[in-house]
Amino acid sequence: MDEIRYKPIGTIHSPFHEPKGMPIQPAGARGVSGTVVLSDDFVPGLQDLEGFSHIILLYHLHLAPSCSLRVKPFLDTEERGLFATRAPARPNPIGLSVVRLVRVDGTTLHVEDIDVLDGTPLLDIKPYVPKFDAADADRVGWLEGRQGKAPDTRSDDRFVDP
Repeated sequence: MDEIRYKPIGTIHSPFHEPKGMPIQPAGARGVSGTVVLSDDFVPGLQDLEGFSHIILLYHLHLAPSCSLRVKPFLDTEERGLFATRAPARPNPIGLSVVRLVRVDGTTLHVEDIDVLDGTPLLDIKPYVPKFDAADADRVGWLEGRQGKAPDTRSDDRFVDP
């Protein structure tokens, strides 16, 4: 298989300077402010973005540990298959967060509900459209009964390489 390469289009800034103690999902970051600073070359692509209340950030989990196909996720005490979790130790460490877009100032997007580590390289931005992106799920696997704990659960050091 050919290698795939991506170049960051900007940097995400947040109050979280280390993985330990961070929210594990945007639900645990309600009201947390941050910024997304794009490289100048990408500013024309921001046209019309302010018409959306929420955006999807795709980013490189630059401090993620080596990939492990079985992990113990934050909301469980049992090992699970990696692809049944949102753990950062992935073959391609790509993160996804839906955040509230407050405003756009030149190269800077002001956002809220940010659960991303400060200094994270941004790969892409997409508008969040509920009719396109929100699915009515009828099952949530091993997370049944646990998903409500995400807002209060914080990251520990289980996904940090020694």
